[in-house]
Amino acid sequence: MEKNIPEAHLDKVMHATLKLGDDILMGSDPPPGRYELPKGCSVSLTVNDRAEADRIFQAFAEGGVVTLPIMQTFWARRFGVLVDRFGTPWMVNCA
Repeated sequence: MEKNIPEAHLDKVMHATLKLGDDILMGSDPPPGRYELPKGCSVSLTVNDRAEADRIFQAFAEGGVVTLPIMQTFWARRFGVLVDRFGTPWMVNCA
């Protein structure tokens, strides 16, 4: 299919799989001309370990924008909100 893809999109991701324990998060880059910044939603990731929540949050924050630093809240041991370097909004939660 490479001959049907514009050269500017040859370094994009067609399918990606991120395995988190028994859970799978899948994603891809959009086809040429179809990208829009995510609006009105966030990807929410819940983990059981505080240190893991902090590690994931910091990794997502690299090159991104932190909206709410990760901290303890009345509903969670750790919770934070950010937009990663790719423009994807995230909520990281450790209940």
